[in-house]
Amino acid sequence: MQNPRKAARPARRSRSSGHGGGREGGPSAPVGKCWLFGTHAVAAALANPRRVYERLLVTEAEHPALEEAARSGGRGLRVAPELVQRARLDDLLGPEAVHQGVAMLAHILPSLSLEEALERPGPVLVLDQVTDPRNVGAILRSAAAFGAACIVVQDRNAPEETAVLAKAASGALETVPFVREVNLSRAIEMLQKAGCWTVGLDAGGSILNGAGFDGRRVALVLGAEGRGLRRLTRESCDEIAGLYMPGDMESLNVSVAAAVGLYELVRRGMPAAK
Repeated sequence: MQNPRKAARPARRSRSSGHGGGREGGPSAPVGKCWLFGTHAVAAALANPRRVYERLLVTEAEHPALEEAARSGGRGLRVAPELVQRARLDDLLGPEAVHQGVAMLAHILPSLSLEEALERPGPVLVLDQVTDPRNVGAILRSAAAFGAACIVVQDRNAPEETAVLAKAASGALETVPFVREVNLSRAIEMLQKAGCWTVGLDAGGSILNGAGFDGRRVALVLGAEGRGLRRLTRESCDEIAGLYMPGDMESLNVSVAAAVGLYELVRRGMPAAK
């Protein structure tokens, strides 16, 4: 996300992590399934009635993930936990996985349609070829924090559901719908027909001002690291706006830009200080 007040420099091409199950995407799993790990990610999956899972591995009988899921209103364990040594999880998930002593073999969540997702209140996030699972996971976390209705991605240019994405989302993968569309420009058109004002978050436009959208439901459209919004995506938006950045940095990581943009949209609804 570039600073609209500063001249753009040639962008450094970002490293994509790709899809599926390599070390970057997480441990390999059968087709249609993925490994989830980490206390918050697994606890949220356990509390999600839509989540189907086959195995639950823990290093202690009373693991914090189980306790957190119970506090969150989980419906009880549908699969008996398997008590394993920490080294077993290290071997299964890889030496860099911060698994916190818990892992789950889960089925991929079914994707909602855009029409179904828009029944939820709040702003919408549209990601134009953001492929890094850590960035997408962090964006999911911000979407949950600021009450976004859903995240819309182009199916063939977005990461699959992986352990790395779920860990970065810290449970938000279970609560924020992840809508996959074949054609992103057509999805933007559908959002506009549904009453959303689509704002491309990029340099070259006005400064994003949440107060200026009173009475409108906004869909923020964000581009990939380095490249930003593609031309057709940019032209499909109702307007282009950038974040106010008075400092020396010329751009922000896309996940940070999403968080700042969402905050700008929702802050006008903050309760008055007492």
